[in-house]
Amino acid sequence: MNETLMKQYRTSLWQGKFLPCRAAARRLLIVTCAILCLSECSRAEDSPFELKIEQVTSGTKHHLFGYIGQCRTIPWNAGDRYILGLEIEHIDRMPRPDEAAVIILIDTHQNNRIIRLDRTHAWNPQQGTMFYWNPLAAETQFIFNDREVKTGRVFAVLYDIQKRKRIKEYRHDQAPVGNGGFAQNGGAFLGINYGRLARLRAVTGYPETLDWSKRDNAPENDGIFVVDINSGVRRLLVSYRQMAEKLASIYPDIEETALFINHTLWNRPGNRVYFFARGNWEKRSKGRTKINKPFSIHIDGTGLTMHETHIGGHPEWAEDHLLIGRWKGDQILYDVDRQEIVGKLGTPDIFPKPEGDVSLSPDGRLFANGYKHGTENRFVVYRRSDGAYVRSKGLDKGDYSGDIRIDPAPRWNRANNAILVPGLAENKTRQMFIIRVVARDGSDP
Repeated sequence: MNETLMKQYRTSLWQGKFLPCRAAARRLLIVTCAILCLSECSRAEDSPFELKIEQVTSGTKHHLFGYIGQCRTIPWNAGDRYILGLEIEHIDRMPRPDEAAVIILIDTHQNNRIIRLDRTHAWNPQQGTMFYWNPLAAETQFIFNDREVKTGRVFAVLYDIQKRKRIKEYRHDQAPVGNGGFAQNGGAFLGINYGRLARLRAVTGYPETLDWSKRDNAPENDGIFVVDINSGVRRLLVSYRQMAEKLASIYPDIEETALFINHTLWNRPGNRVYFFARGNWEKRSKGRTKINKPFSIHIDGTGLTMHETHIGGHPEWAEDHLLIGRWKGDQILYDVDRQEIVGKLGTPDIFPKPEGDVSLSPDGRLFANGYKHGTENRFVVYRRSDGAYVRSKGLDKGDYSGDIRIDPAPRWNRANNAILVPGLAENKTRQMFIIRVVARDGSDP
């Protein structure tokens, strides 16, 4: 077998390119593809690395981080010592406005000792409070969402663990927003109206928060904002009105549909955002067409694009303008600029549910797919360079579903060798677990 050609094929598939070649070379590529597929399908058991699971939190209270590890949503601080989390009393229902979650740090250098820092009234069991470490000060600073209990106004908070206090709050009395995603290189975060989300799809918002744009199905003054982390100055990146104008070409009754946004995903270079415009998701919308259209936009507000190809509910940014998502039964690479699928990862045997919760390691080498299997969450870790992969044992998630479901949500550490995941402990409390990726020969996985 021509090893050089095989290496070129792997590289071209990874990068979403297809090599021009003559008929003989084409036949060789077909054979190579088949061999690669067969080797990938059998590699879980003889993988060069293995997964080791350890429980991080315990006790009678529940502990969680929250959201998926898309866009480098990393629970660990810069030194990989402290892990962010929430400590809560109930996971069997959505929280009431007056029920606060305790913001905690887990000190992995001190036998996973819990340090209680603050409290928040803006959280839910699926997304937590949208934790992000500030990329420009990730050793000590992180952001989370909070709200005024009396008014329902949501706001974001910048906290410093060294100073043990809030160092900035991002409030706006007339049009309050919370953090919806941090620029991966730092400097700003995306602001969204969580009251609107709570009204139109409860699992994505905070119950009974103020929806300041509810009188308009597609307001001109609400949508996705970009908020400067230092000054607090914000600008509207894209409005619901702009989305509605794009959607009108395929949804004639768009003016009768209240729109909301989900999954505001900022890419790695920091020059564009991918998101979903949605509508008619609430139960009272029976009989109406559910809207779920992907959009992208440049961070300067230009290039708003409605994409025809829907690549699943939980995409993840890879390099530059490439997204990892789902198309039919495959885990695929989608080029946002070309608006087409340009490659894929693994096989359906490796990724039985490619629309699960997915996360790419900070260095881009390892890819994690978390998916549900009965009452368990399972995880696949896949190495992009050669297709080696390994599958975890199942972690109990119980029969929680709907707004209080326990999604797999893998989140990488900064050393690119562990993911933080949720699960139920033996006493049936919700706890945090680490799955470590360990090379069998002692090298980096």
